Amino acid sequence: MFFINLLCVFLALKIANVNWQFKLNKAAHHTSDYSSTEAILRRGQAFNITLNLQTTVQSGDNFTFIASTGPSPAESQQTKAIFNLSEEGPSGWSATQEPSEPGCMNFTIFSPANAVIGRYKLKLQIVCGNKVSSMLLGQFVLLFNPWCPNDDVYMANEKERREYVLNDSGIIFQGLEKYIQQEAWNYGQFEEDILDISLAILDRSLNHRQDPAVDVSNRNNPVYVSRVISAMVNSNDEKGVVEGKWNGKYCSGTNPLQWSGSVTILRKWYRGRYKPVRYGQCWVFAGVMCTVLRSLGIPTRVITNFNSAHDRNINLSIDKYIDISGRTLHLTEDSVWNFHVWNESWFIRRDLGSFYDGWQVLDATPQERSKGIYQCGPASTRAIKEGDVNLDYDSSFLFAAVNADYVTWIHYSNKRKERIYSDTRKIGKFISTKAVGTNSRVDITANYKYPEGSLKERQVYKKALKLLGVRSTGKRTKITRPRRPSSVAWRQNMTQPAQKPSISGKLILDASPVIGQDILLTLALRNLISDFKTIKVKLRASAILYTRKPKAEILQLSRSVRLGSEEVKEISFKISYSQYKNSLMDDRKILVTAVCETKQGASLLVEKDIVLQDPSLTIKVLGPTAVDKAVNVQVTFTNPLSEVVTDCVLRAEGSGLLKEQLRINVARMAPMESSTVQFEIIPYKSGIRQLQVDLVCIHFSVIKGSVMLDVAPACWLYQEKKKSIWLLRGGKGYLTRKIYCKRCLIAPYYGFNPKSCSTGYISTITLSQRRFWIINSAL
Repeated sequence: MFFINLLCVFLALKIANVNWQFKLNKAAHHTSDYSSTEAILRRGQAFNITLNLQTTVQSGDNFTFIASTGPSPAESQQTKAIFNLSEEGPSGWSATQEPSEPGCMNFTIFSPANAVIGRYKLKLQIVCGNKVSSMLLGQFVLLFNPWCPNDDVYMANEKERREYVLNDSGIIFQGLEKYIQQEAWNYGQFEEDILDISLAILDRSLNHRQDPAVDVSNRNNPVYVSRVISAMVNSNDEKGVVEGKWNGKYCSGTNPLQWSGSVTILRKWYRGRYKPVRYGQCWVFAGVMCTVLRSLGIPTRVITNFNSAHDRNINLSIDKYIDISGRTLHLTEDSVWNFHVWNESWFIRRDLGSFYDGWQVLDATPQERSKGIYQCGPASTRAIKEGDVNLDYDSSFLFAAVNADYVTWIHYSNKRKERIYSDTRKIGKFISTKAVGTNSRVDITANYKYPEGSLKERQVYKKALKLLGVRSTGKRTKITRPRRPSSVAWRQNMTQPAQKPSISGKLILDASPVIGQDILLTLALRNLISDFKTIKVKLRASAILYTRKPKAEILQLSRSVRLGSEEVKEISFKISYSQYKNSLMDDRKILVTAVCETKQGASLLVEKDIVLQDPSLTIKVLGPTAVDKAVNVQVTFTNPLSEVVTDCVLRAEGSGLLKEQLRINVARMAPMESSTVQFEIIPYKSGIRQLQVDLVCIHFSVIKGSVMLDVAPACWLYQEKKKSIWLLRGGKGYLTRKIYCKRCLIAPYYGFNPKSCSTGYISTITLSQRRFWIINSAL
């Protein structure tokens, strides 16, 4: 048991030490998983402390407690609370004395549900007559409390609390709307130093540096805290945690694809004296933000929006320009990302009204400034769904991300442009998050918008257009790029469909595309009318980022096709490995476009996004897993290329399984050669744990894999065969030499008698005519 050793002499009272009842309090406050010897408590809930005395309490002694946080504690700012025994102070803090054994005093202290979160000092002041003495009882950390009905972050469902507050691993969805991939992520919010780092992030914010006292006083509000974190996770304004990068090489840092968890990133920032960690992209920002908010007690999850719009001028239109060969022209700052990842946190919105309570969108990826800083949210998902784009914070930007229309133009050399397609359904598809209790995907698109094409959806869209035509307090601050004149009227015109096409087309993959192999495709064209048509087809393939920004040209082809009345013809072609291997980005994405023109001047654009699949890792755990028991893990993988690969590194991490990331150099691998690596883990936390293994190599993108482990608790007994008696270890049949009970510390024994155990936690059973000592199931 952990004690704070003191020997303080008061006028009539001597206190030897303070017992913070760590085990009892942490269990009651759901903070047992934090790897800390500090008292970690949740607001709005009682906690217990015991004073062990050297003298008896005098009848004239009056006790007053003082709880304070921040650099300049003040009652007026709710960062200091003074409360007497057995009476609630104006701050909402209170203390009562409980029955106790001679020589000690037990107190129950209660914090209000709207208390400021952070690290506190607790002092005891004793008044005897006209003399006052005080002593520091110790420090504790106070967190948000999703278990408290009066807390703004209260979440009623226990399974959801376990998922969105207590789960330290998860899944982040990536890829394409038609090829959704899942990547494991280690949040690790309970790992050593992570809570301290989360509090340090708040203390490094611009708000704190400008006015520390006011900043700390606002930390009772999850709206304020989450918004500060959204600014601090990126490094654009405040030298925050992660520096983003979407262009060029990553030689001066880590490729964003190589991160597999938040713990390494946060520790690197903290130990590097707050120097931004290079580099991150959207899923990295979201993963880190999820870790920080969960560590502070705010229920948080990671969300992926497929075909996510980045609408720079917030006119609810994403305009894409191509030339007659299908090459993307950079005539606008708008873009559509294959996917974008952000967060949702659960809390009420006292600033907006109860209708907007619940999930709130937060985005730490630095895309646009909000009130002068790269921060985004919290925006209520209800506000987004209802088109209330005038409400705080950044609801207009996020509404556009899931609702903007997608308009495609052909730009001719004579500066003439032709609108060939207007799609009201492309943006905001398959909005996804991890399911509660499993790694399956849940589609939450209905939380963000009404069914595409429905009357309600179009009404909400028009409502948003109208609101964006006027200036309002909730709207994003003015951006430097000028907006189009009469943008609302212009957008309403764009909702009208383009000219009905006379031909249709579709790009089809003939086989699943795998890294290292040729890509086989077919363009199927159909004449939709009875007239004969000659069609000029210009095919282009480009390596792109997940933001759909072209980075390198891979292939150009031209064909001419004659189609009869309502005839269908196919054009087959391939992109060879030799063509794409030196152009492919780490995202492993290729955009194929086909511009089809008729002599009559009608145009058709056909597009297909391709993600090349990596080979999978096979992860095998060679035995049962239990706390403090070593077990070997075997990983098998295959070089997918037709060339030798060298300089590969196998990495493994997992909260509760490995305290630091494990790195193993992998020997040279011949083409298509399989290799096996074995390593040892010693779990230090029980329960369902996620082990993540990555293979990093300069020759191809990161190959990732994960496996879920059910780690048994540490055994109370160590036992072994002795003569005709067999002793059972943890119910698994594992035999050792010595036997003793860790609860009562009686050791060692041979021919152990359960009656020797003073705790009564040992019982016996008979199995196969042999005798086993086991832990009582009541444990």
